[in-house]
Amino acid sequence: MTLIAAKDVVVSFGSTPALRGADLSASRGEIVAIMGPSGSGKSTLLHSLAGILAPDSGEIWFDGRRVDTMGEPERSTLRRERFGFVFQFGQLVPELTAEENVALPLLLGGQRRAAALRQARAWFERLDLEGLEQRRSGELSGGQAQRVALARGLVCGPEILFADEPTGALDSLTGERVMELLVASAREHGTTVILVTHEPRVAVYADREVIMRDGLVNTLTPDRIGS
Repeated sequence: MTLIAAKDVVVSFGSTPALRGADLSASRGEIVAIMGPSGSGKSTLLHSLAGILAPDSGEIWFDGRRVDTMGEPERSTLRRERFGFVFQFGQLVPELTAEENVALPLLLGGQRRAAALRQARAWFERLDLEGLEQRRSGELSGGQAQRVALARGLVCGPEILFADEPTGALDSLTGERVMELLVASAREHGTTVILVTHEPRVAVYADREVIMRDGLVNTLTPDRIGS
């Protein structure tokens, strides 16, 4: 069952086209890797699917509803309650401890602090981060910070996790560990993952790869689910 889809999406920044009629869909529980060279429109497509960018034309559908016609408050609620995000450099809040960073989406959603922190702490054991709860981002290694960011992206139990170059700032071994944890956590919770990467070693963790060039999704690999 298709959970999210982009249909003939066009996005331009000024006179520069970023997406020229891109199409993409993902099913519940599927992990899809979007690949392609720099400037091909990968991140723009991800941000359009996530409701961060409103396309100039085309349609974005999530769970049977048009996202592109929603107002910003409704899209913001969608991003907070049903989507999760992991970015290349983690983007942790430096003033907060690691556990506070993980709990942040829960706190923004109105959950009480004690309950939010308790829920956040459960992720530290799952992601091999025990003992780091009170550290701030400057006291974490790159791999540790990215795992904290992954926990923050998953703590609300999102239906979709959007990951934009989540291993781009990591060495290969640490990147593989982060991807193993991401995939295992997504499988455990039935989360759909849409992953942007330019690295084949990262894309192999996906069920399916799509290749973008010049703002179009023009090549798809065979479905690897169950292989």
